[in-house]
Amino acid sequence: MKRHLIEDLRSRLKANQENEKTSNETLESLERKVKALAEDCSNKKASIDSLKQRLNVVTKEKSQYEQMYHKAKDELEKKDVKLNNLESKMIETEYAMTELEATASRQLHGLAKQTGQALETVQKKLLLTNDKVEEFMTFVKALTRELQQSVQELRTKIKQAKKMGEVRACKKGLSQESVQLAASILNVSTTDLEEILEVEDDEETAKAKMEFEKDKEWLQHIQKLLEAQFPFASSLMDAILEKLNEKKKLVEEYSSLMKHTV
Repeated sequence: MKRHLIEDLRSRLKANQENEKTSNETLESLERKVKALAEDCSNKKASIDSLKQRLNVVTKEKSQYEQMYHKAKDELEKKDVKLNNLESKMIETEYAMTELEATASRQLHGLAKQTGQALETVQKKLLLTNDKVEEFMTFVKALTRELQQSVQELRTKIKQAKKMGEVRACKKGLSQESVQLAASILNVSTTDLEEILEVEDDEETAKAKMEFEKDKEWLQHIQKLLEAQFPFASSLMDAILEKLNEKKKLVEEYSSLMKHTV
């Protein structure tokens, strides 16, 4: 019985040893697994910490982007409002411009019509004025020619009156027989003798030539005044009055001669 008991105990001991060996192996395996799991957990923890940090960074960036998004959204909404207002104003401006162009077109059309009528009236007045100016020029030229001719005729009459006075004075100093004797000596008639006595001397000829040149210069002066720019009425009046005064003096001189001759 002791033998059987010892063998049984040995068998159990052997079995326990084998079980202990198996348990130790299992324990070592579990320890390795635990160690591996611990390392894995440590690595995962480090990875989780890294992920947390990245998450914090991403979250912070997300927050910043969200703020930027909301800010951009607000600005975009404001710009949309401004754009809508601007589009409304542009539509109103285009409508106002269209109305303004239509009004301006009507006014320009009316103004062009009025301008055309006014221009036509001005052209008619200008033509009439030109006709009047031409008529005035013709009148002045005719007046100056007539005045100059009148003065020239008065000069001629004064010369003839002076000659007649001289001839008559000469005849009074000579008897009829002396006149006939002089005519017979010269072998001319008494009438021809009177014409010879009336012949102008060199001084009178020079004076007549000078008067002719003065008349010519006066007519040229009148022509220059008519061709000059406005105003020339005062100068023209002075020139005509000058010739009228000369005529007045000649008329007075001629009247005086005729009184003495009579």
